[in-house]
Amino acid sequence: MRLPVKRTLALFGGLVGSILALHVYAQDTKSARTGPAADYPVVIGEPFTIDGTVWTPRDQLNYDAVGMASVADAQSSGITAAHKTLPLPSYVEVTDLQSGHTILVRLEERGPLANSRLIELSRGAARQLGISPGSDTPVRVRRVNPPEPERAALRQGGEAPRRMDTPQGLLEVLHKKLAGQSPLLPPPSTPPTPPKLSPGMMGQGGTTAFATAFPAPAAVSKITPQAGPRSTTSATAPSPTALAKPVTPAPPAPPRAKEPVVPAISRFVVQVGAFSVEPNAHKLAQELGGFVERPGRFWLVRMGPFDNRAKAGAALETARKAGYNEARILHRD
Repeated sequence: MRLPVKRTLALFGGLVGSILALHVYAQDTKSARTGPAADYPVVIGEPFTIDGTVWTPRDQLNYDAVGMASVADAQSSGITAAHKTLPLPSYVEVTDLQSGHTILVRLEERGPLANSRLIELSRGAARQLGISPGSDTPVRVRRVNPPEPERAALRQGGEAPRRMDTPQGLLEVLHKKLAGQSPLLPPPSTPPTPPKLSPGMMGQGGTTAFATAFPAPAAVSKITPQAGPRSTTSATAPSPTALAKPVTPAPPAPPRAKEPVVPAISRFVVQVGAFSVEPNAHKLAQELGGFVERPGRFWLVRMGPFDNRAKAGAALETARKAGYNEARILHRD
């Protein structure tokens, strides 16, 4: 009577084991689609051009830039966005410079295809940030490395918790940074991206255009002392024949004229920013005690000139404390 019972238990146990195995397989399959491996492979991509401006994608961990954000026309799900240079996928915090609201966004596409736009938000991201479709909003985009639960929430189309609102003092600094950058060039990140070198920018011995922008102090040329006129008298003892003929001394060399002292030239200026609107440039120049130049199509706000790098460095620190982190020292020939 017990044998059939044992067989029934064995069959029941095998059935339960099969069900458990299928459940584990399903969980593993779901984890493969939604786990950390779903953020790989990471795509960088090749450089591309938009209306004559070259954009070069790169894996910049400390990316931090300000610019204008647009909202995608098509209805898109999830808290996602398009960016021109950061890896795909990657994660950024987007801050509305008008309200201070900040959200976590997953970058999944290249774009927007306009040089005047820094990022294009999905409808879901715009809704969470509190901006309306069809409007251009000043934003800050900062790359971050969020914890895995927040990554998973965004991968599955959900939302990550909204960040703490940005303080008003920092918003004012970010607004100044946005006003100081050229609207026709790729917005600089922090630290600024070094320019791409071309053969025409290379000099002898590996000197590049970077050395022109940040030159070493000019070396003072040494004046090699001139040797005095050599005496025609031999250092050895004179022979009787030499004594018989008197030696006529050579005429003294004329005194060397002293080189004129060249006064110090003010060679350094600090460039704070470039403006497309002239009154904004003059307003900033008045605040920093600088001046305005227009060598091209933009009004440039500069401080100086200074006769040494130390004085220029102090002015550079003043500009950066005022919120203009992209200010730099230029060398004037």
